[in-house]
Amino acid sequence: MPSQTSASAEPAAPAIPPTRQRIIRAVLRIIGQDGIAAVTNRRIAKEAGVSLGSVTYHFSSQHELLRESLLHFVREETRRFTELADAGEAEGVDVDGAAALAAQVADGTVFDSEHIAPLELYIQAGRDERLREAAAECFGAYDRLAVQILTALGVPEPQRLAAHTVALVTGLQLRRLATGSPAGELTDALLLLVRGALSEDGTRTG
Repeated sequence: MPSQTSASAEPAAPAIPPTRQRIIRAVLRIIGQDGIAAVTNRRIAKEAGVSLGSVTYHFSSQHELLRESLLHFVREETRRFTELADAGEAEGVDVDGAAALAAQVADGTVFDSEHIAPLELYIQAGRDERLREAAAECFGAYDRLAVQILTALGVPEPQRLAAHTVALVTGLQLRRLATGSPAGELTDALLLLVRGALSEDGTRTG
């Protein structure tokens, strides 16, 4: 039975007009390639293949550009991961299967510029308080997805572990990006976390 906290139960985000979407994807590529400082309207227009006026028409400020780019990325990633979680839940994936699936997803994640960009934006949120609400919304989406998966695995108090799970995955993905370490580390870490939670519950109830 799907969890009531399933991320897939959230209302779908409104469709993004094609030009606006091209601008957002261009912003993510620029940030991933050269950092926040490289984001200028002229660079965006060139990267997106749109007029300079289109950039200012769709986004009134750089803050809006950064905020919407971060939210767009996380919505797309959450949608993709939710589909995988729903499929695994329907097939009755166990702890080992879920960890293997996570490793497969991690191993298949190419750290291209668009995947590096959110990490830059999270750091920028530490400097710019206006981005923190968007960053919190992003981590909230990942937390809800973690609750769905942990609930399906029978982990007790999944809400308590959700943020830790997200932090673990985020940290190890950052480590992979920086060092080129294998995705297998993620599998091992997730197994330790989930099995530890299940063992702890058995100790409490035993």
